[in-house]
Amino acid sequence: MDSEKLVTHYVDGHWIAPLSTEAFPFETPHDAAVRGSIILAGGQDVARALDAARRAFTGFSRSSKAERLALLRRIHELTQERIDDLAEAISLEMGAPIDMARRAQAGAGVGHAAGFIEALEGMDEEERLTNGDLLIRAPVGISGLITPWNWPINQISLKVLPVIATGGACVLKPSEYTPLSAIVYMEILDAAGVPAGVVNMVQGNGPGAGVALSTDPLVNHVSFTGSTRAGRAVAHAAAEDIRRITLELGGKSANLVFADCGSDLEQRVRDSVAECFLNSGQSCDAPTRMLVERDIYERVVEIAADAAANTALGLPSEPGDHIGPLVNATQFERVQDLIAAGVAEGARPVAGGPGLAPGFNAGYWVRPTVFADVTPDMRIAREEIFGPVLSILPVEGEAEAIRIANDSPYGLAAYVQTGDMERAGRVGRALDAGAIHVNGTGMGWGSPFGGWKQSGLGREGGKLGIEAFQEVKTLHLLQV
Repeated sequence: MDSEKLVTHYVDGHWIAPLSTEAFPFETPHDAAVRGSIILAGGQDVARALDAARRAFTGFSRSSKAERLALLRRIHELTQERIDDLAEAISLEMGAPIDMARRAQAGAGVGHAAGFIEALEGMDEEERLTNGDLLIRAPVGISGLITPWNWPINQISLKVLPVIATGGACVLKPSEYTPLSAIVYMEILDAAGVPAGVVNMVQGNGPGAGVALSTDPLVNHVSFTGSTRAGRAVAHAAAEDIRRITLELGGKSANLVFADCGSDLEQRVRDSVAECFLNSGQSCDAPTRMLVERDIYERVVEIAADAAANTALGLPSEPGDHIGPLVNATQFERVQDLIAAGVAEGARPVAGGPGLAPGFNAGYWVRPTVFADVTPDMRIAREEIFGPVLSILPVEGEAEAIRIANDSPYGLAAYVQTGDMERAGRVGRALDAGAIHVNGTGMGWGSPFGGWKQSGLGREGGKLGIEAFQEVKTLHLLQV
């Protein structure tokens, strides 16, 4: 990757100098060292990028499905070819361990491309209704895409690829904390032959470029991933012009552990702790609330504490199975505040705790932490922590587990650990969440992702993710 691109934007098929001059330090989270700067886009930068999208949309909206499928297949191929470049960028900019960055973080760009290709292949852009009317699916227009730092390529690909699939155009604003992977992805799109102006990218922050992008009259649709607080602001801004929005927001996912796990209990608990700590706990769908039947409660606490105590921390560049630092000082301080709140409110720390992780004297390294005897009213049971912190709550049985799991303003994901598949189906249907994972199962590429309640609006991925970037019109034809 050309380091000079760190201070440029990608607009109308070219790397160009920003019109603004405000610099933002680019920092590596494992050592808190400043390695350079990006230039934050201002309103003029966003307007220039949107104008390029507007001009490109006229032609690209007339492209055929076959042409767009060919483009997606080329993107899929090139993403696989450059997976090491994506992984190295993500590892450096957000601290993800390199093996995990390659497998899960960068790998998501490959997987989502495959999912969108399969979905688009099976979708008809025109459909004859039984009454004779013609249903036509058209691109929504120009989309403003605002993506987070915690899963950068996962979220960029979930938004950019359906724009291409539908014949739309867009301006992407990646997180200012993860500029490198966005640059590599734009290089991939450029090499794949995405027409100039169809996908534009400006580096910037939320209060500047994000607000400009979500309020500009040229934008027909805003797709935002981030905090519920920021998502609420995007929704308010969109309401002014009745602009379409897709929101993927925060979560506080419950993990229901039942005694009927039997001999699989230890593995289920250890895997649950690993899932909670994946990406250093910086995942909106992390299973951070473990609700455990009373009969196995103390045993589960013991297993979880041991799993946390044996969770290795390691430098992002080191291969192996470990977790890395948090992304920045703001995240570190927030997690420390919530760990302190857990102690102050009477939760029992059985692993980890406050302070910088031993063995590190710089960077944002949090000790993998487990709290037992958590009650549903505690902050650590209700607020999204976004760090490697697990809260364990005892429950008396299935009904109470479901009630406590659903007693949350969030509803992004939920997890169920059980040896009874009938129970798994019954409980899964009763949980208020967009995705239910049973016994460690993950999501397939192309499955819809999104949340209930304050976890968001709409879905990303596959067929539903494509439909989020389409408008529908009905052509009423005279029947002869």
